[in-house]
Amino acid sequence: MTDDKTYPNEPADEFPSPPQTFEDREGRTITVRRYDDAADRDALAAMYEAFDPADRAQGIPPTDPERIADWLGSITGPETVNVVAEHEDAVVGHATLVPDEPEGTAELAIFVLQDYQHAGIGTHLLETLLGAGQDECVERVWLTVERWNDAAIRLYEKVGFRTSDAESFEHEMTLRLQ
Repeated sequence: MTDDKTYPNEPADEFPSPPQTFEDREGRTITVRRYDDAADRDALAAMYEAFDPADRAQGIPPTDPERIADWLGSITGPETVNVVAEHEDAVVGHATLVPDEPEGTAELAIFVLQDYQHAGIGTHLLETLLGAGQDECVERVWLTVERWNDAAIRLYEKVGFRTSDAESFEHEMTLRLQ
């Protein structure tokens, strides 16, 4: 299968590997680390159950606990790359790279609880996920974002993503990691 997406020619800079601990703009100590399914599954499900329905985009995350559990099963398997942002033993953010075709390609998704948004957590979560992706030899990353979501688009551009398709309702962006 061929990838019809256009990726930048040059690879992105190196990103930090997990774990990373930092103080967010609200003065909270946040740790971004690799996701551990056995230890983190319930806390991650609880984060998604608490997610404000108004902040859901493109139908995700799902709202029903059973659908959340099924969805988490598809995005946290052993072939995926996942990191979580943790504050005081609670998961407050999650980012994932889900393998796609062709081999070496992954789709990115990132979520931060509403009470933790606009504090720099998304940037650290994204950069640390991309560092974990580099560690796992992911070569290309793509994502879609709603075209009106200027804050997310700026964040993605800040770390090196480039627009590959802006013709539809969703804005497609790509990054070359390796």
